Amino acid sequence: MKSEKLGKSIFRYKSYTFTTMEKLDIRKLSLEQITELIQSMGELAFRAKQIYSWIWQKSARSIDEMTNLSKALREKLNEGYEIRCIKIDTVQYSDDGTIKSRFQLHDGHMIESVLIPVKRQDRYTVCVSSQVGCSLSCTFCATGKMKRLRNLDPGEIYDQVVMVNEQALERFEHPLTNIVYMGMGEPLLAYKYVLESIHHITGEHGLHMSPRRITVSTAGIAKMVRKLADDDVKFNLALSLHAADDTKRNEIMPINEQNTLDILMDAIKYFHDKTGNRISYEYIAFDGFNDTQQDAMNLVKLCKIFPVKVNIIEYNPVEGVTLTKSAEEQTDKFAATLERHGVTVTIRRSRGKDIDAACGQLANK
Repeated sequence: MKSEKLGKSIFRYKSYTFTTMEKLDIRKLSLEQITELIQSMGELAFRAKQIYSWIWQKSARSIDEMTNLSKALREKLNEGYEIRCIKIDTVQYSDDGTIKSRFQLHDGHMIESVLIPVKRQDRYTVCVSSQVGCSLSCTFCATGKMKRLRNLDPGEIYDQVVMVNEQALERFEHPLTNIVYMGMGEPLLAYKYVLESIHHITGEHGLHMSPRRITVSTAGIAKMVRKLADDDVKFNLALSLHAADDTKRNEIMPINEQNTLDILMDAIKYFHDKTGNRISYEYIAFDGFNDTQQDAMNLVKLCKIFPVKVNIIEYNPVEGVTLTKSAEEQTDKFAATLERHGVTVTIRRSRGKDIDAACGQLANK
């Protein structure tokens, strides 16, 4: 029965009775909750594990795909539950191989994900979104100009990985190798759902991907970085730094006013000491703003506190932003200064900028 044809139904769960005109997303239930639901239907408990496997290991997109369940059980589940998968709205292909996908959520909102292939390194990375829009208002970022509408739930983040992996297999005959939470939104402001999505992506009852191949990026929310450490996460952490002194960082990233560099460094050192996980700084080079030799030396000081890798990123133009990218020669000079002082540096040239898929450009245009 299609959800739009569903009349008023009454569901009982955990001794609560409630009425709804809408099916519930079964992916919002834990294994324990699915077990209780199944037993309340007169079914054996092992059926719950089968359902959970269909959802998170086999990436089922409908209850009808769960073919090792009886038809009668599937019909019972379909009366009140569904799987609210995201749907592809638009796909764009860059000349450099990058693929940007816009996905429609069940409530009509749109998000974007990017597949970044680096064939020579056998590296295929998906950049996933964690929120619809963003609330941080970084001056150089197109997403930051959008209003934050809501957090993505774990299933919506998981779906991005599954569907972009299908693109990688179809287009390049290679599965994803890496996941970065660097798309739309601030992951640490969607903390619970981000960690739940990673659980389903890495867990033995999920996609079983190594957490060492996952990087979560933050603009710098110190108390949540400390929480990551206390929760003993296994994935890597990236700080969107972009300036190595508070005055300049305040100017382009308002979040720095409450999370100054001193506060952030203390939190990230705590994370490093407690987890030992890899840490990187993302540093967009802006012409005449943060690419001087003094800026490089300021960054060197931050890199001496604990082991860190610096990724220098070529800026990509965003409508209405006066900042421009640093000249290639200046960027190389900046990187050379870091290297002379023992800092590990990578310069990342833009990928997908012809389809607005590069860093800072995701805005559902």
